[in-house]
Amino acid sequence: MINRVLIRIKVVQMMYNYMLTREVKSLAQAREELQQSFDKSYELYNYLLKFIIDVTDLQDRYLDDAKHKFLPTHEDLNPNPKFIDNELAQVLRENEQLQHYVAEHKLTWRDNELFLKLMLNKIQNSEAYNEYMENGASDLASDCNVWRQLFRTVLIDDDDLLEELENQSVYWSSDDLDFMGQFVIKTIRKVADGDWNPIMPQFKDEEDSEFGDRLFTAAVEQEEVNSATIDKFIDARHWDADRIALIDRVILLVALAEVRNFEKIPTTVTLNEYIEIAKSFSSPNSAAFINGVLNSAIKHMKNCEGLMKP
Repeated sequence: MINRVLIRIKVVQMMYNYMLTREVKSLAQAREELQQSFDKSYELYNYLLKFIIDVTDLQDRYLDDAKHKFLPTHEDLNPNPKFIDNELAQVLRENEQLQHYVAEHKLTWRDNELFLKLMLNKIQNSEAYNEYMENGASDLASDCNVWRQLFRTVLIDDDDLLEELENQSVYWSSDDLDFMGQFVIKTIRKVADGDWNPIMPQFKDEEDSEFGDRLFTAAVEQEEVNSATIDKFIDARHWDADRIALIDRVILLVALAEVRNFEKIPTTVTLNEYIEIAKSFSSPNSAAFINGVLNSAIKHMKNCEGLMKP
């Protein structure tokens, strides 16, 4: 479920860090850290699913506490239980794969009740929540739909949630929250469609599980030859190679490593993916720069090095 877009981003990040620290960090250590970053992304996916359970349980406890106040109001005694009766939360509570994973990795939001309460308040103040609560009886489809809307409109782009996650792990970033949030939405959709085994595996297949390690290793081992190719086309445009931003060079190094080592991936796919990465991680002009250098480098590799791929 960790797709190749996220894998490429993490390889670029790891290559950047490795080039800054390789005097004190071995390739083996960097590869181990890269694998750990993939593991932590999958942990985040399960952690976000656990959020649905824990925030629902918190609301349930608050409603029960309100009933037992010294002078409960009519609303306290007759709350709307729709949110706490949400069928999606129950499906996730009963999912053995999820429960085994969160128990093994000790994943819980309950240790930080103040933060969980903050997020519950944001949910309760959202348009999606209030429309859901006002629409009478619910079923599995509507219960899943409200959570899809909450992730899209409240959670994925929430600064407080991102800050909390970044405080918990150096491996959790806005990219991870965005990607794993999208996979949570896909998982919720699977539940709505009646799939009772909706939890996605960490990787789609063995080829995907090996992709990141192979790409990173190739980028490191082929740095010299790929740097020479990059510099050739930087010089051709009369740019100063020493003034090229390190992140731009790293993006080019990883892209050329992918072109050289993954015959099944069309060059147009590789080109487009790394141009998009440049738009996110570098300067506004970097995408055009990387596009130009990569196009020239790939043509050279096909014409002069016998590169055979679409």
